[in-house]
Amino acid sequence: MRIWDVHPGYLNRQSLLGEHRELHGLVSILVNGKKGYSKHPETLRWVGHGWAIKQRHRVLACEMNLRGYTDKSPVKTRTNKGVWPSDYIDEPHVQFELLREKYKDKEAGRIPLPGNEQELWSHHKYSVLARDPEKYIEIGLRVSSKSISFEHLSIDLITTLRHPPSKGGIRNALQHMWGYISDEYNAKNRGNIESWSLKKLLTLTQQNAIKVNEPYLLKSTALSELMVWL
Repeated sequence: MRIWDVHPGYLNRQSLLGEHRELHGLVSILVNGKKGYSKHPETLRWVGHGWAIKQRHRVLACEMNLRGYTDKSPVKTRTNKGVWPSDYIDEPHVQFELLREKYKDKEAGRIPLPGNEQELWSHHKYSVLARDPEKYIEIGLRVSSKSISFEHLSIDLITTLRHPPSKGGIRNALQHMWGYISDEYNAKNRGNIESWSLKKLLTLTQQNAIKVNEPYLLKSTALSELMVWL
C-alpha cells in the first residue's frame, strides 16, 4: 500500500490510478474497521486524518480529470480538518528517487521527475504563488542563490501546497499562467478574463495548454491542483 506525498502530476498513469484504488482501500479500512492492512505503516499514519485523506483524494481526482479520467467515487471522511500527518513513510526527496527507479524504461508522469532544485521549483511556483506571494519570492531567491537543498525544498513545497489558497491568490496565479496561452486563445475568441469565474479561467487554461502543448504549463502542479479549491 502506498499513498504518495509528492504531487500526483509526477505519477504515471498506472501509479496514478493505482494510488486512487489504494486510497479507497485505505478509507474502507479506516471507516469500516477492516483488518486487511490495518497495521500497515501507511494505514497507521492516516488514522485520525480523514480530512487530509479526503484532500489527497481530491488532488488525485483533479489530476485524473486533467488526463481524461472521471472520478465518480468521492471520499467523505472529514476528521481533524486542516491537519495532515506529521510523518512520512519515505521523505519526499526519497519518494522522487523511488519513482525515478520505478519508471526506468517505463512511461513517465505528466510532470517529469525533477533533477535539481531549479526544476522542482519551476514545477511548483504557481501553486506557491496562489498561496503566498511573499513565500513565492523567498523560495525563488533561495533557489537562485542555491541556499536551499533539494531535500528541504521538497518538504517545504509539499507543506505549502497542503494549505488552501485564497480566491485572490488563485486568480493571480491563473492570470500569470494565462499569459502562456492567451495569444492562441485571443486570436480566435474575445472576452475579458477579469469577468470570468475562476473555474472557467482554469478550465480554459487547461484546455488550451493541452491543445497547443504548452511545455511550461504542462509541467505545472497548479494546472490540476488549483481545481481542488474551486
